[in-house]
Amino acid sequence: MELRHLRYFVAVAETLHFSRAAQKLNIGQPPLSMQIRALEDELGVPLFERSHRRVFLTSAGRAFLVRARQILADAEAARQEVQQIAGLDAGELRIAFTTSAPMTNLMKRVLTGYRQRYPRVTLTLSESPSERQRDALTERTLDIGLVRQAEDAPPIAGLSFETLIDEALVVVLHQGHALSRRTSVSMADLAHEAFIMHPHDVGTAIDGTIRRMCERAGFTPRVVQEARESTTIVALAASGLGVAILPAAVRCIQIEGACFMDLSEPDAHTPLLLAKRRDDTSPLVQAFVTICREVAGRLHETPPPAA
Repeated sequence: MELRHLRYFVAVAETLHFSRAAQKLNIGQPPLSMQIRALEDELGVPLFERSHRRVFLTSAGRAFLVRARQILADAEAARQEVQQIAGLDAGELRIAFTTSAPMTNLMKRVLTGYRQRYPRVTLTLSESPSERQRDALTERTLDIGLVRQAEDAPPIAGLSFETLIDEALVVVLHQGHALSRRTSVSMADLAHEAFIMHPHDVGTAIDGTIRRMCERAGFTPRVVQEARESTTIVALAASGLGVAILPAAVRCIQIEGACFMDLSEPDAHTPLLLAKRRDDTSPLVQAFVTICREVAGRLHETPPPAA
């Protein structure tokens, strides 16, 4: 039994509604239901009576709710105490991220979780290309980087990189484009298309990945327009100016005329990594790394939405 199981149980017990509890916890309803079932199996008693319309606490569930709330309260008190001892109740954490990272569920949940656990820590956030983040970490003007990096990128002395999520790459094009009627497209299908990409001086790893994918498909991308922001690139592609390839997180950008297509290539993905200095022993940094791993682990457990 873990504390998260108790948090899940209390959320359902207080709302008596699995969907609302899942929304409150910021997780999917199916994994929440599975965790509650697992908790009941471990305890050997049902905690809830379920019907098509209502959820009720059993007598065992009502008794367990009292205990669960007390355990969570004690755990919170212990957490606050050790934070004060370890220096986690104040300070500043400097975090940079790539342009598409804030669109991911991972970053949103990590920042929310960190602020909830360490409300007195100041988070100084900045958007920066991956290459500049690596330089800033080396120069010690940055504590944490959320970067994109090619799988064959050479190691950088003094820095460590940890993959948090591996995102699919998607094609962005105008909804009236002939390819938009397909279920997916291949790189070969894009050989004669005009491309919209980031400028070379931005230092994004994704563009290098895209160019290598084009080369393997037998062509060099014909770039007709460059833009620094992912939102701008999506808007230009939606206008019919050309096609773009971006991380799947950009699907959340609601722009009229934009169509997002899956790529059929098995290597059409881009990892989002956590970068930091190897010798950084700051408790603020270590706490951020821990939360990143927790959130990434939950995202890996959550099944993808039904098509």
